[in-house]
Amino acid sequence: MAGPIQAQFATSLKKYYSFYTGGFIAFVVVAGVLEQLGVSNKALGYLFFFATILLYAGIGFMSKTADVAEYYVAGRRVPALFNGMAAGADWMSAASFIGLAGTLYLSGYDGLAFVMGWTGGYCLVALFLAPYLRKFGQFTIPDFLGARYGGNIPRTIGVFAAVLCSFTYVIAQIYGVGIITARFTGLEFGVGVFVGLAGILVCSFLGGMKAVTWTQVAQYIILIFAYMIPVVWLSVKHTGNPVPQISAYTTALPKVSALEKEFNDKTTPKGAAEESVRAIFHERATAAEDRLKGLDAGGAAYLVDEKKKLQARVSELKVASADVRAIDAAERAVRHFPIDPAVARAAWINDREAATARAGPVKAHAEPFPVSGNTPEEVDKARGIAKKNFLALILCLMVGTAALPHILMRYYTTPSVKEARTSVTWSLFFIFLLYFTAPALAILVKFEVYSHLVGSSFTDLPAWVSNWAAVDKTLMNIADINKDGIVQLAEIVIGGDLIVLATPEIAGLPYVISGLVAAGGLAAALSTADGLLLTIANALSHDVYYKMIDPAAPTTRRLVVSKALLLVVALLAAYVTSLKPGDILALVGAAFSLAASAFFPALVLGIFWKRANQLGAILGMAAGLLVCIYYMVVTYPLFGINAPKWWDINPISAGIFGIPVGFIGVIIGSLLSPAPGREVEELVDHVRYPNQAGGARAMGASGT
Repeated sequence: MAGPIQAQFATSLKKYYSFYTGGFIAFVVVAGVLEQLGVSNKALGYLFFFATILLYAGIGFMSKTADVAEYYVAGRRVPALFNGMAAGADWMSAASFIGLAGTLYLSGYDGLAFVMGWTGGYCLVALFLAPYLRKFGQFTIPDFLGARYGGNIPRTIGVFAAVLCSFTYVIAQIYGVGIITARFTGLEFGVGVFVGLAGILVCSFLGGMKAVTWTQVAQYIILIFAYMIPVVWLSVKHTGNPVPQISAYTTALPKVSALEKEFNDKTTPKGAAEESVRAIFHERATAAEDRLKGLDAGGAAYLVDEKKKLQARVSELKVASADVRAIDAAERAVRHFPIDPAVARAAWINDREAATARAGPVKAHAEPFPVSGNTPEEVDKARGIAKKNFLALILCLMVGTAALPHILMRYYTTPSVKEARTSVTWSLFFIFLLYFTAPALAILVKFEVYSHLVGSSFTDLPAWVSNWAAVDKTLMNIADINKDGIVQLAEIVIGGDLIVLATPEIAGLPYVISGLVAAGGLAAALSTADGLLLTIANALSHDVYYKMIDPAAPTTRRLVVSKALLLVVALLAAYVTSLKPGDILALVGAAFSLAASAFFPALVLGIFWKRANQLGAILGMAAGLLVCIYYMVVTYPLFGINAPKWWDINPISAGIFGIPVGFIGVIIGSLLSPAPGREVEELVDHVRYPNQAGGARAMGASGT
């Protein structure tokens, strides 16, 4: 697009989104007035949910297109500022908006690996990939692999890897949509997943990347307002300072550290109460360990004997006319008792680990790598493992960021290579706004819980506790373990995915702020889900159907195929999500390791090493991806194999093994086979160097 026309287009966009921002602020104010007039919380929840969905649907409808370039890459005319905002929304997934602060709340210092890895990854995007892929100028990442390495095999592996990591990632987003929908509309989680799916599809079905781009800009505005307002309010409430990034560390964190020491000091009233609860969990951990030993010794016969004991206990309670709740608990234990040794082992291992975690002292939020052990040697060993996993996770997240197809596709949409570079800078800025705030939010919420919820009476629990417990017991559960009627920290179970969404309720803010945060979380999940589903559908329709099956397919048919695949993949993802395969951050972390192992070596060496060839790409991508998948499957608890970890690396960082294998595979495969032809060298020169005319034939072969 010509310079003056592009400048006029950018000016118009600024005007439109300024009006949009003002309108959204007015909508929140009106919702606040309605709350003061007595409109129910449930009605406000529906208002925020459906109003934002209708807004995104409207943008999607206005952006409908039958043009291939508009559908796949938004016509390559998205200004750097707005592409950076769209990339920020694409990036601010449910993991960032919902899960990041929750992980920092639960893990403290260790959670900073996510902040460092994700922000550092964008530096790799800017340095090694985004400008070069934009100059290549096609539609998808498998497009580049097919043109650079030749043949359909590298393209096919690229399609498989793109679908796999994007599908894993999108499950986490739909999971976030399900949580929000269930909490703020009252629907069951499984139903909420499919209701939220409609919101995802309306943004991308009609207009592809064009609709997704302009929707994501709108979604970023909503999500950043939603994230910042509660944390600023909470900061003012506790410290009087409206800058949470300062107040959290100078005022709230020292108070949190002091309370943690008090909880761990058995000579204080709070410490003694906590110790009484921890002792009970220690007994439970020991009991679970004894059951595992009995299972090892007796097998199925041991299970039969243990179930008979539970049944006898029920009979004793009934004869003694015991409390109804005690009888119900005993009967529930009989009903849920495992009858299969494998199921029993998995359940009892989980019981042992959960009880052991709650039997230990409170981990210091600000302490790097807090670990425990019976001897100094055990402590040193555990700290070494924690440091190793911290660094491994940072590396996998950085490299994975630079290899995620839905992120790299965003930089195909800018008007020029220069705009692509500028766009990455804007992306970093918009991401920084949230990531710089998330650690402060975690500290402020932790101080609120420590100082107000802990020590309160079970008869006076705040409403948000029961509200969130009704959504999912793994997100919120408080039980009076030591029967003293007072809430101890060890009696509280808070899921990380709850922290951000519940912050307004925890802080006692008006419900309209809860609706705003829900709208922000929904925007974050929807924006990323749109990009991911579009990546999957485009890879299948463009790279498989059009490039391999029917190169003569007309535009209309190509877009129909893409939309049909989009619908099928979305429904399949929603079904898998309804089964609750894992928490948001674990699923997202797996996607990063998969992308890093499959794509990064082949993409980087394809751009910077002319000698890299087809055999090298095939070996590198396949070997890296397979090693990563294998390690995840055998070590991730979901699959029940529980094989020993390699060098004690957690499965979320499986990419630490897949990445080097990928590089080695590309290098060895390339050196063992003939060098690429001149056309490939011209393509590399074209994408590497400015004003380079070479590569036209190679690019033409890949299609436009």
